[in-house]
Amino acid sequence: MRSLWWLTNPLIVTKDSTSMEMFYTVFGEGKDLSVVQMSCRAIIVFLIAYGLIRVSGRRSFAIHTPVDNIVVILLGAILSRAVVGASPFIPVVCASLTLVLLHRIFGWFMAHNTRLGRWIESRKIILYQDARFIEENMKKALVRKEDIMQGIRQAIHTEDLTKVDKIYIEGNGKISILIKEV
Repeated sequence: MRSLWWLTNPLIVTKDSTSMEMFYTVFGEGKDLSVVQMSCRAIIVFLIAYGLIRVSGRRSFAIHTPVDNIVVILLGAILSRAVVGASPFIPVVCASLTLVLLHRIFGWFMAHNTRLGRWIESRKIILYQDARFIEENMKKALVRKEDIMQGIRQAIHTEDLTKVDKIYIEGNGKISILIKEV
């Protein structure tokens, strides 16, 4: 980080220096950006986002729990402000890093504390068992029979319920189907 000290020190950096003139020419300033400037910003933001995703871990883009979805949406919204020049670049990157680190900390606590994990993320709900749909749980999960049938068709490519042992809706909203053992 020692090489980037000049980016955050307003006493050292002035718009008169030649390197800063080149920087402002390439990346622009404020909301009046050219196509090239916005494209350059997009490249830098892409690389920063890639780094942030690596810090965040695979969980953000693999599991898709409500917390993961919140992080993905907020990260996109915050980083987009840097591309279009709606907010200063460095504070946007710092806010994004804070969000990713917070997500990482939440993930660690949820992995090490089952009670917290259950409170933040929902548990699976059984929707079908013993050859019958459990209407009460379907209402709780806000799932229709057609939604479940769609999940069956996609997972096991049939509508034959005699092959199905149990059906759950997972904490991330996906439908899991357990096949009867033969």
